[in-house]
Amino acid sequence: MSSNGYQMRYSRIHNMRSLFSLFSNDLAIDLGTANTLVYAHGKGIIVNEPSIIAVNTQTGEVEAVGKEAKEMLGRTPGNIIAIKPMKDGVIADFKQTEKMLNYFIMKAHNNRKRMVHPRIVIGVPSEITQVEKRAVMDSAYRAKASEVHLVEQAMVAAIGAGLPITEPGGNMVVDIGGGTTDIAVISLAGIVYSRSVRMAGNQMDEAVITYIKRKYNLLIGERTAEQIKMELGSAFPLDKPLNKTITGRNLIEGVPKTITIDDSEIREALSECIATIINGIRVALERTPPELSADISDRGIVLTGGGALIKNLDKRIREETGLPVSIADDPLASVVLGTGRMLSDFKLLRKISID
Repeated sequence: MSSNGYQMRYSRIHNMRSLFSLFSNDLAIDLGTANTLVYAHGKGIIVNEPSIIAVNTQTGEVEAVGKEAKEMLGRTPGNIIAIKPMKDGVIADFKQTEKMLNYFIMKAHNNRKRMVHPRIVIGVPSEITQVEKRAVMDSAYRAKASEVHLVEQAMVAAIGAGLPITEPGGNMVVDIGGGTTDIAVISLAGIVYSRSVRMAGNQMDEAVITYIKRKYNLLIGERTAEQIKMELGSAFPLDKPLNKTITGRNLIEGVPKTITIDDSEIREALSECIATIINGIRVALERTPPELSADISDRGIVLTGGGALIKNLDKRIREETGLPVSIADDPLASVVLGTGRMLSDFKLLRKISID
């Protein structure tokens, strides 16, 4: 073969590799109970939507995913159901999770339907079982991933929060998500202690629904409960009292009714949930080796996840533990930002991967 022939062949191979790399952008995914975030290598966070899918029960077709599906919660006709396929941080509905994941991957690649085979890194809860791990990996592979790597959410949350996890010192992170609260003590890029508590944002929403139903005989929906939690939810008395007017269905008369509630009532509603999370932190501190305990005493505890935004939660934990407590700069995105770091640091990924 002539030198020109070699050059042409090399050029074709080079172009194919360039084309393949263009169509197989690596992705990092925080497949959360409440929200799914997707981070693309070199682009940052490109998808941030609720982990909800709306399906037509008659045809089996997907009607909406993410934000559009969330708008349908509690408002769908009989032939459409809005499903939350993730429960307690793991897959509850394998088939719908696969469809949802495929939708988010396609959206991340601008809806290209051909040659989309990304390498994917996914954050999962600390105490996930082998069966649950396999379910996550199978869903990703069925959504056309070329490689799948799993990492613990607490570990990548610490990375995303900027903690020096590779140094020989104790770092404690508490990631309060939608389905689980992951608590971990990390040193030298390894988890010294980790625990996943099945108490987080969704359970707080349910606690608000139950409290208002019991006290006022008023039934409210999930979306209203979430709004109440976000606006009035607190773990410690507020400097300035807050209140909110809400509307639900009166369970005695069966008609719509409007009431006004205040932050002290919602604090009471959330008290058991917050006490469970704080107890999990106490257990972690009790089981931490003395040398690392000294480090945590200096560095404090870092809160990540949506639950970290509950008003005065950091103050409450500080009062209960006597340790410094801080909130990550971007608590909602800490897990996906840390997972995204793995796309360009495969040496660290090999160390912390659990697949």
